Amino acid sequence: MLGRFFMAGLYSLKTHYKKESKVADFKYKNLTQEQQDKLDAQVFRRLLAHLDDNKDVQNIDLMILAGFCRNCFSKWYKAEAEQQGLDLDIDDARERVYGMTYDEWKQNHQPKATAEQLAAFEARQKDK
Repeated sequence: MLGRFFMAGLYSLKTHYKKESKVADFKYKNLTQEQQDKLDAQVFRRLLAHLDDNKDVQNIDLMILAGFCRNCFSKWYKAEAEQQGLDLDIDDARERVYGMTYDEWKQNHQPKATAEQLAAFEARQKDK
């Protein structure tokens, strides 16, 4: 299950973004495309590092809470690679996102989903 620290962090980010959105929007518009690309890339790397540091946060919990997970990132990574004409398959993308093969991840870090997790996931899917 998601830890209190992780949940508090998401709430804090959401609250901070709401308070600072006008200022952030203004400053954001002054970035060059190159600055924006570098910033976006570094934030993505930090997000992957954060997920890697929090392997106890399960994909199903991310899906329940936020509607995306590490698998989603892998699919988006592969899709963007295709858009850019790069030869990466889903296994390549998963290894980038998970920091290991998907089979290694499942074996070492993905317990079977609980009945409660599955029920919450199903409820979230119905709400879409």
